[in-house]
Amino acid sequence: MSIFIPLAVNAAKALIVLIIGWYVAGALSALIKKRILANERIDDTIGGFAASIVRWLVLLVTLIAVLQLFGIEATSLVAVLGAGTLAIGLALQGTLSDIAAGVMLIIFRPYKVGQFVSIGGTSGTVKDLNIFVTELVTGDNVQIIMPNGQAWGAVITNFSAHPKRRLDLTFGIDYGDDADKAIQIIFDTANADERVHKDPEPWVRLTNLGDSSVDLGVRLWCDAGDYWELKFHMLKSVKEAFDAGGISIPYPHQVEIQKSE
Repeated sequence: MSIFIPLAVNAAKALIVLIIGWYVAGALSALIKKRILANERIDDTIGGFAASIVRWLVLLVTLIAVLQLFGIEATSLVAVLGAGTLAIGLALQGTLSDIAAGVMLIIFRPYKVGQFVSIGGTSGTVKDLNIFVTELVTGDNVQIIMPNGQAWGAVITNFSAHPKRRLDLTFGIDYGDDADKAIQIIFDTANADERVHKDPEPWVRLTNLGDSSVDLGVRLWCDAGDYWELKFHMLKSVKEAFDAGGISIPYPHQVEIQKSE
């Protein structure tokens, strides 16, 4: 019976150390993240990553302290870990790859927290980048967790990297309509919107003679944050201006051939 008493005492101590270590890890990482986010000179992306590293380091120290309570010395633990480095590396190669990829993402910064990106075909706004994963949130508020290893090895399209974006649109008009008049209507509609940049100036050209329509290509430059609202506004405004100016947008034509018997 006396053998179990020291074991129970150590188990109780270990539990207390684990609870304290878990609390300290969470509180310290939250404090670091808060301080970094409050500093405008430091990128928000670094805040989440640094907080994640601190949290896991505190938890590692806590684990070593717990093992010492059961008589396992730190030097012995390091020796065991050193001897099993190869086995651990093989077992956790995916996790180690995510950590290394996370470091590369922080160094090269192909995306930052708050930017809208597409990573390997998955699109969303970057909410967090920590030591293991990148968290995205889609437009309909769905959470996507992507391991850093997959993110670093995928094609990354950053829609928010530059302050300006080009909006490309195509409007089809009937073959019987006046193309020059339609082009002028599009020019006037674009120039009337303050969100459209004057430099580079709006570009409108006849770009294609389709099966059932004459296609007019439009290129407009705007601030990245105005891209979607400008697109929706231009589609509606040009349609209304075409209606007022007598320009028709044709439907696809189909010819039905009936074979007589």
